[in-house]
Amino acid sequence: MPLRGVIITRPEPGLSETASAVAQSGWVPVLAPALRIEHCVVGHLPRHPAALLLTSGQAVGVAAEAVSLSVPVFAVGNRTAQKAQAAGFTTVWSARGDAQALALLVAGRCKSGQGPLLLFSGAGQGMDLANTLRAHGFKVVRRVAYRAEAVADFPATLRQALHARQIAAILFFSAQSAQNWLAGVPRGTLRAQVRSLRAVVISDAVAQAVREAGWLGPVDVATTPDAPAMLEALGAFTS
Repeated sequence: MPLRGVIITRPEPGLSETASAVAQSGWVPVLAPALRIEHCVVGHLPRHPAALLLTSGQAVGVAAEAVSLSVPVFAVGNRTAQKAQAAGFTTVWSARGDAQALALLVAGRCKSGQGPLLLFSGAGQGMDLANTLRAHGFKVVRRVAYRAEAVADFPATLRQALHARQIAAILFFSAQSAQNWLAGVPRGTLRAQVRSLRAVVISDAVAQAVREAGWLGPVDVATTPDAPAMLEALGAFTS
């Protein structure tokens, strides 16, 4: 087998979708999620939020069960926006970027006196966004919609593929998942081999995280922080 394997560290939901797209590009997807997502039951919510802010598609399902679908939604990127629309939210805007782009979009479309902004994010995430908007006079109510826990197991199929030198690249979708995944790689020859692979990452922050972890191979950064741009950066397999 030639060097066609691509390790996908993204958790579900999203892992299967990315694996399908990778396969359509001619690569062989190797599933090795770095995180396991656990959805949370959110606490008390404001009765009439001015808008709902979503920093990840992982929060959409919880939000759809907890918030009126008529509340305007501001999503961090296009994929999260599409998930919100599919869940039934009637008014959805996409920042088409990162948390900074989301803050600018909200500040440009909302007024601080319209009511509280409801922010659904992962555990340990969203604080900088909330603080930025509060500095602009908004009241932000942040709720944890999900927790991401590290997956400790290193798949035997991946170990075998690495030993057989069948892996060409690895995809990292967040700094947290990259750090957790790399921490789980067995020490020794296997870890050195992994760090010599080509890495395709979703943002400069993730690129910095993998380099700080001792990455030796090339690191390609997606032009925009979303899965389609990562697949574009990966490119199609050519023999």
